[in-house]
Amino acid sequence: MMTSPLPLLPPDITVFERGWLSSNNILIRGAQSTALIDSGYATHAAQTVALVRAALGDRPLDLLVNTHLHSDHCGGNAALQAAWPAVRTSIPPGLAEHVRNWDPVALTYAPTGQSCPPFRYEALLQPGSGIRLGDRQWQIHAAPGHDTHSVILFEPAERILVSADALWERGFGVVFPELEGDDAFDELGETLDLIESLAPATVIPGHGAVFTEVDKAIAIARERLNGFLANPAKHTRHAAKVLLKFKLLEVQSLPYAAFIAWVQATPYFRMMFDRHLSGPDFGQWIDELVAELVRSGAAIREGLVIRNAG
Repeated sequence: MMTSPLPLLPPDITVFERGWLSSNNILIRGAQSTALIDSGYATHAAQTVALVRAALGDRPLDLLVNTHLHSDHCGGNAALQAAWPAVRTSIPPGLAEHVRNWDPVALTYAPTGQSCPPFRYEALLQPGSGIRLGDRQWQIHAAPGHDTHSVILFEPAERILVSADALWERGFGVVFPELEGDDAFDELGETLDLIESLAPATVIPGHGAVFTEVDKAIAIARERLNGFLANPAKHTRHAAKVLLKFKLLEVQSLPYAAFIAWVQATPYFRMMFDRHLSGPDFGQWIDELVAELVRSGAAIREGLVIRNAG
């Protein structure tokens, strides 16, 4: 974990740059209230609470905001709500019913084999409206693509953008709705156009370091998107490897047979294979993906054990 260099951001905004299992956490301290944007993965929840507590000192956490409800962005919600029972939580509206009635299938946690303890919410982040975080007023913009219901947050006075997984310094998050049968590549392109129109000076991404070369990042993202448009199967393989790597980041090491058994029992992999691919059988496809992770240095296979690398 790293804290972003202060010259990029005003002193009331602190970014806890997390490893790739957890999203970055953005802490905003105002004269009267405090807020945290995104809470990381469940495995890191205790560390998230400790980081926020150390930064706030005697002050409470007043507001918790989620840009979207993927497990690596809201997996720490329950722990933060337990640590600060009075904290108010705001989420995008699209999946609010499934949070209220806690449906881990509809929220994608069960199908992807990921964890997210149940949490509550009190308010919705309505696109087209605004929200006060600390002493700053932020615009809420819909940002479909990576996630249909994601929002991004823009502070126009200093042109600071919280881009979630819509834009990273060298790309963007897996376009999950595309894997599920929606035409989400075009939506992602429109979100990149929106970000360009906002002309942010500084971007706080969902993963990776804070950056200021926004035009360069958008160009890289568009090039990557065009590659997936030209070859959707490449995106499917990329997405599957991301989910495999995510599991290795979570557990660090597993017997290879147990790892494959987890894949076989995780519905999202079979859905991707059945919807998008042809050729080798499912088991062969998974073996190929794991071999690619090993060749790339993202995983290490030693005898009957596979473990995370890097």
